[in-house]
Amino acid sequence: MILQDHRLPRPLFDAMAAGRGGAEAMNALAAAQHSKHMLLLAGVHEASRAAGPDQWRLAGRGYDLLADAQQHDSAAADTVINYSSVGAWAAHTLRALVGRATAPPHAEPALMGAVAAAAAIRARLPAQIEVPVHHRAVMLPSLGAAAAGGHSALVTITAAGAEVASATRRVEIPADPHRDAPGWKGLRRLKAGSLDVLVDDLDPFRMPALPDLADRMDAAEADAWTAAFVQAWPLLDRHHPAVAAEIAAAVKVIVPRDVPPRGVVSSSSPETFGAVAMSPPSDGCGLAETLTHEVQHVKLSALIEVMPLTKPDDGRRFYAPWRDDPRPASGLLQGAYAYLGVSGFWRRQRIREDGAARVRADAEFERWRSATTMATGMLTASGSLTRVGAEFVQGMARTLETWMAEPVPEQARVRARQEAERHRQRWESVNGPVPA
Repeated sequence: MILQDHRLPRPLFDAMAAGRGGAEAMNALAAAQHSKHMLLLAGVHEASRAAGPDQWRLAGRGYDLLADAQQHDSAAADTVINYSSVGAWAAHTLRALVGRATAPPHAEPALMGAVAAAAAIRARLPAQIEVPVHHRAVMLPSLGAAAAGGHSALVTITAAGAEVASATRRVEIPADPHRDAPGWKGLRRLKAGSLDVLVDDLDPFRMPALPDLADRMDAAEADAWTAAFVQAWPLLDRHHPAVAAEIAAAVKVIVPRDVPPRGVVSSSSPETFGAVAMSPPSDGCGLAETLTHEVQHVKLSALIEVMPLTKPDDGRRFYAPWRDDPRPASGLLQGAYAYLGVSGFWRRQRIREDGAARVRADAEFERWRSATTMATGMLTASGSLTRVGAEFVQGMARTLETWMAEPVPEQARVRARQEAERHRQRWESVNGPVPA
């Protein structure tokens, strides 16, 4: 395994601090994430002996096949190695193996075989590998799931195709694995302009921290998701091209969440780089804003793994003008960076709207530029930032200072002020006075 030292060049760091970065920054961060996944996989392999001889044997065979797939077709194998759920599985499994956490369901070293099988299928490398069966299925990351019985199954890859054979059935994986077939559920591809993502509603590690993951979508639901993205992407591509380039470079997986009681919910996680979880989109503009918000989280989480921006948590909590709960400095920074992106979205969008839509866009711009300015001020004064973290927040503040000088109609300003005050009152009714 050949790894490299990852550093973000100063121009890219400054661009990210200003709220930008572009595809070049995302590619640099993705390279660091690739090295992280490689280290995690090597760590699982090395530590798997502690899980017993069967786990050690299956993990070793999987690791060897994964290395063969990389030699055969590195780009194809890397698609699987870099897949978001692979990083989450490897991190959870390794923490359990070294005694730092309790293993969640399915966090076993033998799943290295499933990772290797997916890589071999993508690389068109003839091979056979034994893989575990969980809940009567074999999950092949980035591809889909095959129905299976018993405790294990055999994945066979030949020039003619691939199949999964278990105690109860034999399933042929279709030539296009993202389509369904008898016994096979493929992870659907969603394409809209330059965006090409997988919709993962199957993998148990697709977003392990979330309790509200949606079940497998039917065809009509999948079509509705595609329609929403097809509506949103031209808006991003035409009016927010730099953001669209970042999203296309960074976001590779969409994880559906259940419909919430109200509104739309979305999230991302450092352990699943490249994945965004969200409930069904409401409309094209709302989806564009959500993607703009989440790509900021994806960028910042990856940057923090290259260079820490906050000091260890000292227990203090801060008011975040977009959350109902007090946040640590690290959480406040995450939110501030996301809403820096949202502020920029509405700054650009408002000049393309008229009537009621223009009033709303002006109010959103005012609301979030003011809230983010407040948050960067709290972060600067907190003493919780590292040296590079302070430089990063200063870059955010310079962008906001420029935006705060831009005029906003009084009607929108009043509306934004009222919404901000209502949020603060709700927060204080639950948490007490906002800390000085």
